[in-house]
Amino acid sequence: MAMDRRQKKRLLFFLIFPILLSITFFVQDVAIRIVALLLSIIYVGSILFLRDNFRKTPIFDLQPETGEPDFHPDQEKVPAPQSFDEDSSFEIIAKHPSSQMITEANYFKVKTPLSLEKPPDLKERFSEIVNEELPKEIGYDGQFSFILEKILSVIKEAYASNTAIFFWYNKKREKLSVEKFVSNTTEVTKSKLGIEDDILSKIVTTGEPELLSDISKTAEADVIRYYNSPQGIKSFVGVPIYYEKDLIGVLAIDSKTNDSFGIETIFSLGRFVRLITILINIFEQKFSEFVSQRRLHGLLCLITPSSSFEHEKDVVQALEKSIEFLLTWDAFVFVYYNPMAKNFKTMRVKNKTSLKYVGENLEIELNGTLVGKSILTGLPVKIDDTSANDYKRFSKNEDVTFDGSFVVIPLVFQNQNYGALCFESLRKNAYSKSDIDFLLNSVGILSFIIYSFATQSVLKSYLAIDIETKALNPKTFNERVTEELIKAKEFNLDCSLALIRIDDFLEQESLFDGNPFTKILASIAEMILSEMSAYRLFGRLDEKMFAVFFLNYSSKDVYIWAEKLRVKVARQPISVVARQTTFTISVGVASAKGKTDNEEVLYNANLALEKAIESGGNKVRNIN
Repeated sequence: MAMDRRQKKRLLFFLIFPILLSITFFVQDVAIRIVALLLSIIYVGSILFLRDNFRKTPIFDLQPETGEPDFHPDQEKVPAPQSFDEDSSFEIIAKHPSSQMITEANYFKVKTPLSLEKPPDLKERFSEIVNEELPKEIGYDGQFSFILEKILSVIKEAYASNTAIFFWYNKKREKLSVEKFVSNTTEVTKSKLGIEDDILSKIVTTGEPELLSDISKTAEADVIRYYNSPQGIKSFVGVPIYYEKDLIGVLAIDSKTNDSFGIETIFSLGRFVRLITILINIFEQKFSEFVSQRRLHGLLCLITPSSSFEHEKDVVQALEKSIEFLLTWDAFVFVYYNPMAKNFKTMRVKNKTSLKYVGENLEIELNGTLVGKSILTGLPVKIDDTSANDYKRFSKNEDVTFDGSFVVIPLVFQNQNYGALCFESLRKNAYSKSDIDFLLNSVGILSFIIYSFATQSVLKSYLAIDIETKALNPKTFNERVTEELIKAKEFNLDCSLALIRIDDFLEQESLFDGNPFTKILASIAEMILSEMSAYRLFGRLDEKMFAVFFLNYSSKDVYIWAEKLRVKVARQPISVVARQTTFTISVGVASAKGKTDNEEVLYNANLALEKAIESGGNKVRNIN
């Protein structure tokens, strides 16, 4: 077999040594022989010194017949020498620190060179991660966002991406909105994205995953629209999210490196999408149960046996407790029908925001307003976007700065409207049809309560006597006093007015096992009636105040009568829930001789009463 070029050079290179060696024997000149000997020594030394450096070290040699490595695990491989010529370059290769091969014989003996050194706070840091608690102030929507953020963090780290982001898709408005993202930048937009011709829009339009491996710098702003400014994104992958066969969102990741993702990334993200849809289903079921429980609690606040609806304020207090659980809102208005004045007014207004809203006791304009339309038609009103038109809610002259959703639920019983419940949210499309249906089915009990209360108010208006105390009601008492004043002036008779007020006392349930006022009121009214005569008028002016008008009695005579009554009340025990205790009254007396103005007489008597109360109560004071 003919020698190749390298072998020829090697042969010529080694022939130099015998030539130099022969010179030392055949040349007679001593100087030449010495030089030849020195060159021979240098030549041999150079060969020995540079032998291992002028060669490449193969890891293993293949047998020409079997093609298998000629290597034994227990024997160190000695690499073969390799010649070089003056034209070829060479490199010095360091010897591998270990030339052993891992086989089945030593697989379990060779240890992986990984850092196993434990940090001192390993347990604490791990416990902090796995035991991280949900923020207490967040609701169910916030809990889902919290968990979604953790999933996006895992995705971002797993794929070494620049941003991992989750979008909700609103099919009705054709908008994409960012729900949560984890990114190396803060330039992610907070604005909603319309469906155009970018990569996210293509995913929504086709319903298929998309993969980009080399995004040019000039095209980035048009392709990637969820940044406020270009970020140097080179790779992108996004997948659609389906829930109950409807596209509800998009999950996407990007990178600043070319070819960072492949088709296998799409399949991997598909597993995360499935995890997210399972979480959505779980949260949806839990949220439905949570809403149902809250609404049930709200209805029980209205129909609980302990509820007492004797006054308008009782109805309002029960309603305030209930509405907190029926629906989410930023502003609430209770519109009430006054059967006496025969008009609708805003009886209670609650505003959770700092924005300007309507006030209480505002009369509703039935024509040209949303609430008025609901009252006249008896139908609910649902406005998903109040900024879409110049809507008037309660009055044409109202000054409301809210923009969002507005709902009116009429309170109808037996074809008669007794008011309305108005809910307003700063979020657009905040209320669904199911919310309206629930409220319509739930407010029936409230409509009946208001109907009963309104009917009682009308019936009481035809009565001249206060049912609880058998005294004249304020309207009848004032009318009768005016008549008596005219008679007294015509016949030049003395007359006086006494205002009697029950002094304040402890009303804690812990003391009396309930509110004792009804029992105390009846007992004191009975004592006053026992001291009455035919020439006296007895009336009840408010919850704790009575009035007695004396015809043909001077203020001094009435003062003596009032003092006797005060002592009698203070000394007579009143039985309240299996215990007896005493209560006191304060009395103000004013002369009414020669006067015909009932208001003037009441004013003077009230001044005397205030002096009695300021003195500590259980006193009688007189003004002539």
